[in-house]
Amino acid sequence: MLAVMNRTGLQDASTALSSVEAYCPAFRFLGKCILLGMMAALSGCYYLQAARGQMAVMARREPISKVLAQPDTDAVLRKRLEYVQAVRAFASGELALPDNRSYTAYADIKRRYVSWNVFAAPEFSVEPKQWCFPIAGCVVYRGYFSEAAAQRYALRLRARGYDAAVSGVPAYSTLGHFDDPVLSSMFGWSDAQLAATLFHELAHQVAYVSDDSAFNESFATVVEEAGLERWLTTQNRRNEWQAWQVQRQRSMQFRALLLNARERLRAWYGAGADREVLLAGKQQRLGELKFEYSQLRQRWQGYAGYDRWFDRALSNADFVAIATYQRCVPSFENLLVSADGDLPRFYDAVKKMARRDKPTRQRFCQSGGMEPGKRGTGD
Repeated sequence: MLAVMNRTGLQDASTALSSVEAYCPAFRFLGKCILLGMMAALSGCYYLQAARGQMAVMARREPISKVLAQPDTDAVLRKRLEYVQAVRAFASGELALPDNRSYTAYADIKRRYVSWNVFAAPEFSVEPKQWCFPIAGCVVYRGYFSEAAAQRYALRLRARGYDAAVSGVPAYSTLGHFDDPVLSSMFGWSDAQLAATLFHELAHQVAYVSDDSAFNESFATVVEEAGLERWLTTQNRRNEWQAWQVQRQRSMQFRALLLNARERLRAWYGAGADREVLLAGKQQRLGELKFEYSQLRQRWQGYAGYDRWFDRALSNADFVAIATYQRCVPSFENLLVSADGDLPRFYDAVKKMARRDKPTRQRFCQSGGMEPGKRGTGD
């Protein structure tokens, strides 16, 4: 009951704030901080750390134009920020992504990751544990602004019988509720990855369905890919696009490897054996996955980009992110094709599908974007 009241109250408060923000930009940040404070007060320690972490990031924001105007700005940073400005203008002008203050500021957070996500699944299931939050709805991860706090929570989950994994997050979206800055943690990437991430995160502001992470992330992934190809083509960076395609092919093979292993585990867990037999079979299948990766690596002529993923003990929790981000990608790709590559038409079709009930969205994902008797329009 309290969670429902909190969620409704925050939505109503956000609506009331919007008209004030239009006339007083300084109130925008203060108002959002009040909302975070309400969340923390009403919802306990977890939301308190989230509120503190978010406010700490926002407090470090500086308009990119201001940073560029400073004569002592580092030359490398200046070049990256100028690149971000060009990408941001392209996103709104050519990709019909939201034209707002998201990613028009820079924040030096002085660490490798801005936050850390905890993923979890039961010991003998590949279905992810979900957490439900105000605004974002139910998602398959729980985020922390402290790695130590994330690891502690993962330990607590393991003590309760879950498989748990912690993953660093260089960037995230607040879905337009805040003016998200470009983070220093994003500048370890290539130009192509940086542009792709901006397109991905802005796509979440176009369409987002509470309680459907697979739908949200797959849609944003397709926007990311389509946007990056158009951006690199217009910038005469075809070599970068070709390199991206090579890496994307490796990524698809890596994902297929993991998803196949995940399905083998799913079938094994459904066999109904006792715990000792299930555990032995689980370890056998995870070992087979590592062997299959070694064979794939040979076909890649020694490319070692995924070695760190395998250089640890694996569990069911490690499959959560890969299944979430890719499950519906083919459906959205087909939907974009059916819109003749026209992004505004594509967005309209996605928004229509987003308004459908979850079983309908699941059928959309499973059918490759084609509902019976319809041509992938989302109608």
